[in-house]
Amino acid sequence: MQLDFYQVDAFTDTPFTGNPAIIYCLGSWLGDGLMQRIANEHHLAETAFVVPEGAGWRIRWFTPVVEVPLCGHATLAAAHVLRVIHHADIAPMVFQSRSGELRVSEERGRLWLDMPAETLAEKGVSLGVQRALGGDIVDVLDGKNLVVVLPTEQHVLACRPDFGAIAQLPWPGVVVTARGEQHDFVSRYFAPQLGIFEDPATGSTHCALVPYWSERLNKTSLRARQCSARGGELWCRLEGERVIVGGDATLVAKGQLLTGLPWPQGGTPWPAPPSG
Repeated sequence: MQLDFYQVDAFTDTPFTGNPAIIYCLGSWLGDGLMQRIANEHHLAETAFVVPEGAGWRIRWFTPVVEVPLCGHATLAAAHVLRVIHHADIAPMVFQSRSGELRVSEERGRLWLDMPAETLAEKGVSLGVQRALGGDIVDVLDGKNLVVVLPTEQHVLACRPDFGAIAQLPWPGVVVTARGEQHDFVSRYFAPQLGIFEDPATGSTHCALVPYWSERLNKTSLRARQCSARGGELWCRLEGERVIVGGDATLVAKGQLLTGLPWPQGGTPWPAPPSG
């Protein structure tokens, strides 16, 4: 059996920058174990699997080692594949996920992902956090990930984390962030427990970063940059309890998965996409 896949660089309009994701559009689900093995084989930060459901789709995301409850860049990438390859309508696109309903709309050629906002709580600096990151720390905040505020953008760029120490912390990943020089804020994301030492451009972390910086900068529309080696540009809005993250997407590769593994029930080829 052969399955088509597509590689999309998200949060960029330039190939080989932003965050790459592999997208599989299926008629029905593969087994969980097989999807995890496929994600490990591609070995990118995320491999997303999309199956039609109702008038929209259900989406699941896998790192090389684990399924995750939310991934922004791979959802943006999936919407791009559905639009460009399968000619699906964006009106908007509706994805069902473990994190609830996610919507992707289009404004002036840019894709916009609607995700739930996340509230952070003060945590305080611990020895473990100091060991993991070192240097000057302004604030430490508890959320789905640990968010560590650094003094300046240059501190974010210069951060050299101890990945072994980060893996010992009781969060799936650590975000470092600061007010930006050319952007409203910048960030980096380290998640060795998820098999991702540094994620190039992370949509889901902005569910927490946008409300945090919106309050401190007293504005609801913000421009963000993720300062990884590949980099990523994100346009952000806070709308009540929702965070809207906009970005570009670039299709860079396509291929077919060829395997002698016995295929479980499911994984049928992609059908005609839902209309409207």
